Amino acid sequence: MTLWDGRFDAAMADSLWRLSESYPFDHVLYHYDIVGSRAHVRGLVMAGLLSDAEAEQLLGALDVVASEFDRGVFIRGSGDEDIHMAIERRVTELTPEVGAKLHTARSRNDQVATTMRLYVRDTLVDLARRVLALAETLVEVGEQDPERYLPGYTHLQRAQPVLLAHHLTAHAWALTRDIDRLLESRRRLNVSPLGAGALAGTSLGIDPGTTAALMGFDRAFANSMDAVSDRDFVAEALFDIALLGVHLSRMGEELVLWTTAEFGFASLGDAFTTGSSMLPQKKNSDVAELARAKAGRFIGNLTSLLVVLKGLPLSYNRDLQEDKEPLLDSVRNVVLVLDALRGAYRSVTFHDRVARIAAADPYLAAIDIAERLVESGVPFRRAHDMVGGAVGESVRSGRPFPEVIAEIPELCAFGDAFDAGATLRSRRSRGASGPVAWPTQAETWHRVAADLRRRLGELDHDRLASSES
Repeated sequence: MTLWDGRFDAAMADSLWRLSESYPFDHVLYHYDIVGSRAHVRGLVMAGLLSDAEAEQLLGALDVVASEFDRGVFIRGSGDEDIHMAIERRVTELTPEVGAKLHTARSRNDQVATTMRLYVRDTLVDLARRVLALAETLVEVGEQDPERYLPGYTHLQRAQPVLLAHHLTAHAWALTRDIDRLLESRRRLNVSPLGAGALAGTSLGIDPGTTAALMGFDRAFANSMDAVSDRDFVAEALFDIALLGVHLSRMGEELVLWTTAEFGFASLGDAFTTGSSMLPQKKNSDVAELARAKAGRFIGNLTSLLVVLKGLPLSYNRDLQEDKEPLLDSVRNVVLVLDALRGAYRSVTFHDRVARIAAADPYLAAIDIAERLVESGVPFRRAHDMVGGAVGESVRSGRPFPEVIAEIPELCAFGDAFDAGATLRSRRSRGASGPVAWPTQAETWHRVAADLRRRLGELDHDRLASSES
């Protein structure tokens, strides 16, 4: 039996049922559907469409259903196409006469949209909190030894020495932008669609603003057609996760490189590596490889939804059911990556000697020598050419770069640029990679992180206040 049997003479074909049912994946949204239903019941009371006694029965039945789901004992009915129908069916079983009033002035269209907004709203905050935890871990690992350094790369070629703390915090800065995007997406989606009905509202005297406030939304919808057809907020969430996934993929790629014998800068703990089914000597950085690979999944899920949305006429279309699986999949997998990478970085052992030797590559001092020339009054482009010529001579002749520099009258006075750690120490401009600049950057980052924690705390307070209302 379906919710629309009165219109039809034949039951739904099995093939259509199998195509249509979404309960196998949308049942995880039960909490949010019940939150929306509770607000709807209270709104019906305020509109004079339910008595207080009827509302008490319905709210009690919803509490029973929530408990059944929480305890894992809820039994799906044969006609439960989705989580929304399942909950209404069970409420009606518990309170037959009053349960039939639960869907008054409501369509599955605005019900589903409300459930999804409630779910995404909470999920974005949870993701932001996990991203911040990873960012804080990166900074914490870097700050364990503020004197560690390694080569920084451009084009995957050694470029200049950088502090390990500076390098890891570069990733942390990217993650703070991800957090900001997640929270901004949450702010934009915080509009209630409940009360929009199927597409045109209702003739019954409900107040969407009342239910919006009960659920902690900033406001109610302005246009009922837009309210039921809008999935911009899902697309934004998927974009935020996709870009976050790209950042996590870059971190994974780096860990893969650093832990190879060719680089040798670091080793992952045994708990975050795997072996080989054939080769006894192998220790594989699978956690990093999977973090790298998941980005393709996140990008694919975003693309999938955008293609679904691109040609839909107003207002609601069943195509919109395809918003759930990509979103739920991306959320589940990005949580796995975030938690695993956090543990992986905590397990890392850095091989300082190997990294320092690589960072002591004499060619990395080339820019320092050119800038010393600039300080003496030589135009930069001319200084660049002079030092570049010395590099070329060293490469062609096979002679050590310091030896070539020592033989050039204009450059021989700058041989101290090759002293251990000299090039790193010279990077002192704001936001630079050297030890002089690092404390200012660290202070700035910790201030930004504290502000993000404050914002997350305020959202937790607002959510608690909403749930208590």
